[in-house]
Amino acid sequence: MRLRNVTGSREVIADSRFVIHEPEKQKGNWKEIFGNSNPIHIEIGMGKGRFMMDMAAAHPDINYLGIEKYSTVLLRAIQKMEQQELPNLRFIRMDAEDICEVFEKEEIAKIYLNFSDPWPKDRHAKRRLPSKEFLARYDRFLQKDGRLEFKTDNQGLFDFALEELEPAGWKLEAVTRDLHHDEKMCEGNIMTEYEEKFSSMGNPIYKYIIYR
Repeated sequence: MRLRNVTGSREVIADSRFVIHEPEKQKGNWKEIFGNSNPIHIEIGMGKGRFMMDMAAAHPDINYLGIEKYSTVLLRAIQKMEQQELPNLRFIRMDAEDICEVFEKEEIAKIYLNFSDPWPKDRHAKRRLPSKEFLARYDRFLQKDGRLEFKTDNQGLFDFALEELEPAGWKLEAVTRDLHHDEKMCEGNIMTEYEEKFSSMGNPIYKYIIYR
C-alpha cells in the first residue's frame, strides 16, 4: 500500500540534492549528472528505494536513476539517502507516461520494473508498465543491446506481460515462475521490500528478462 499524506513531502523533495528537478532538461546529457560515462540503469516505480540503493552500493561502476510518481513514497528514499549517500544514485519524481521526455535514444542500458501496479481493470491495461504501450516507450531510449527485467508476485499481471511481448516486438531471454527456487535466475538477486514481504509469505516471485 502506498504511503500518502505525509506533510511537507513535496517541500523536502523540492529541496533535496538527491532529486533531479526538471529532468527533461537533462535529456541526452544524463552522464553529466554523474560526472562519468558509466552505463545508466533505471527503475520505474522504485517505491521506497531499497532495491535501487542496494544495486547502487553493489555496483559502483553503474549509475542508477530511481523514478517514482508519489511524493510521499519518494520521501522515504530521500531519507535513506541522507543516512547513506550513494554518488551513483539519483531520483526523479515523475509519471512514467512522460518518460520519453527525459531520455534520449539509446541513453539507458537497462530498465527494472519491480512489483508494478497491476491496474486490474481491463480498461486500464495500457497503464500497466509491462504493457505493449509502455514497451514502445522503452524502445525509444533503451540501448540496442539493452535489457528489461520485470519482477512481480501477481500471476495475472505476469501472464499479461508475457502476452504483450510478441505484439510489441520484444523477445524473452529468460523467464521463471518461481524466482527464489530458480538457482540460475536467482543468482545475485537483490530483493525489494515487496519481494521480501511476499516471498516470506510463501508467494512465488515471477520474473522475466527481455530484449528486442
